[in-house]
Amino acid sequence: MREPADLTAEFRALGLKVTPQRQLLFRLLHGNSGHPSAEALFALASEHMPGISVRTVYQTLNDLVAMGELQTVNVGSGSTRFDPNNDHHHHAQCATCGDIRDVYVDGVHDLGIDGLDDFNAHRTHILFTGTCAPCATALV
Repeated sequence: MREPADLTAEFRALGLKVTPQRQLLFRLLHGNSGHPSAEALFALASEHMPGISVRTVYQTLNDLVAMGELQTVNVGSGSTRFDPNNDHHHHAQCATCGDIRDVYVDGVHDLGIDGLDDFNAHRTHILFTGTCAPCATALV
């Protein structure tokens, strides 16, 4: 995801409103590797700016997705999560706490895959599911 100042300029160029609330969301998302849900981002933004509306959070996230600045991540765990990392990558999710992290897989394009003979894949997404270190330690 681009720098907050660049996003501000892009929003203005597209005729989208630039508010202090949106600028806060740009800052909270920039460099965020936590894959927040809209609800989690709303809670975090509310700590910094009480009174921010959940509608503003959703609209800003949707605008950023439409601009290609964010990707949505749906891993079957309820809420859609938002990923500011636009590099080609995959994900690992903890089955205990739901934490999602970015992982990079070498050689994805060299995999031999049976069953795709009449299917044109546009995107590859690999999801590793397991237990993160903090949850594994808590289970001991």
